[in-house]
Amino acid sequence: MSTSRRASRHIVPTVPLALLLALAAACSSSDGSAGPAVPHPSGKAAQACRALHGALPKQVAGQRRASLDPESRYTAAWGDPPVELRCGVARPEKLTPGSEEYNPTADAAEVNGVSWLIEKRKGGYRFTTTDRAAYVELTVPEAYAPETGALTDLAGPVRKTVPRSGPR
Repeated sequence: MSTSRRASRHIVPTVPLALLLALAAACSSSDGSAGPAVPHPSGKAAQACRALHGALPKQVAGQRRASLDPESRYTAAWGDPPVELRCGVARPEKLTPGSEEYNPTADAAEVNGVSWLIEKRKGGYRFTTTDRAAYVELTVPEAYAPETGALTDLAGPVRKTVPRSGPR
């Protein structure tokens, strides 16, 4: 009988400990500081993106700029849920002739001298510059509707730091 009690004394405390560890791991998965996937531009695109990073505003869509992990000169975010910027991303499939998603008449808008491809996504929109030395992508959650408002906050810095390019 005493052997059984010893076994139960050792098993019972470890079950709550395992449960506590599992809960702690689940709760600490994100505190909102995780950033968007970091692109890896090169050449003129990387140079333009680094310049843009230094010119980004402290607020976008009324939200403060967040600290990101990992830190990068090619990404930024504001608010929670985050408005996420990635500079130096690949050319969008909708703008790539021959791709399955190519659409020469895709929705686009010009905001204060910057042209953006508009793509509706689940839970918001993704905007990507169309005529710049680097593709700048901005993902805006529907919580900030109208989502295009964020483009106004970023048009000046993009226009000043990411030069126009010819057709690509």
